[in-house]
Amino acid sequence: MYRVETICVCGAGTMGSGIAQVAAQAGFYTILFDLNAAVLDKAAKSIQASLNQLESKGRLQEPAADVYARIQFTGDLQLCIADLIIEAIIEQTAAKVALFNQLAELNHSETIFATNTSSISVSAIAEKIVNPSRVAGMHFFNPAPLMKLVEVIRGEQTNEAVIDMLVDIAKRMQKVPVVCKDAPGFIVNRVARHYYLEAMQMVEKGLADPATIDQVMEGTGFKMGPFKLMDLIGMDINYGVSQIVWEALGKPERLTPSPVQAAKVAAGELGRKTGKGFYDYSK
Repeated sequence: MYRVETICVCGAGTMGSGIAQVAAQAGFYTILFDLNAAVLDKAAKSIQASLNQLESKGRLQEPAADVYARIQFTGDLQLCIADLIIEAIIEQTAAKVALFNQLAELNHSETIFATNTSSISVSAIAEKIVNPSRVAGMHFFNPAPLMKLVEVIRGEQTNEAVIDMLVDIAKRMQKVPVVCKDAPGFIVNRVARHYYLEAMQMVEKGLADPATIDQVMEGTGFKMGPFKLMDLIGMDINYGVSQIVWEALGKPERLTPSPVQAAKVAAGELGRKTGKGFYDYSK
């Protein structure tokens, strides 16, 4: 049986670095790749700080230094040789396809390719990759070290053994895997559209402000209100998902992307990562 011992994560942003940390904590030799040296350096410092914090709280089964030592940080694509490759780069089909095809030339034919896309069709990516049966979705949630759920997405051509393997790997990472078929928004982002869009419609109509809506939703049991959650995810990413799901489903009126959010994106108010979104984080 094919055995995964090395995992390569491509894209060292918040999501990619989080996935790399989770992989290393699970005992996998991990490669974290990014062309941007500054992003890679930031990821290295963030992972080290996160591991040290977990160790101080007694939540690591081994020294933080040992976990960190299993991660190789690189800007050289030629070093991205692994049994499983997880991409967490920009949400553009062409970019993901180009990366996977470059890596397919470097790796052996059994290497599994998993996309962390939150909304792009896994089948659309797979059909352009050599040996598409080894391509699947493995969608983590932000922040990856803390969020337990992982959507494992079966594309039209995905081999069932690949799905079984990704489910097993997710469990080894102490995650809760949920298998679903390839469909617009998969499960979470399909259902969550209404959580965000209805909240923003209330703001558009002057029925309530973001802080009040968040307070009410959190008071009824949600861990985070829709506006705080959009700020955490990133306005550009969240708005992009809404666009993709809306278009993929034939542009139904109920899922029309919000002009309130479009204005935030246009103004560069993307949430926590820019210091301002629906809330001001610069203070």
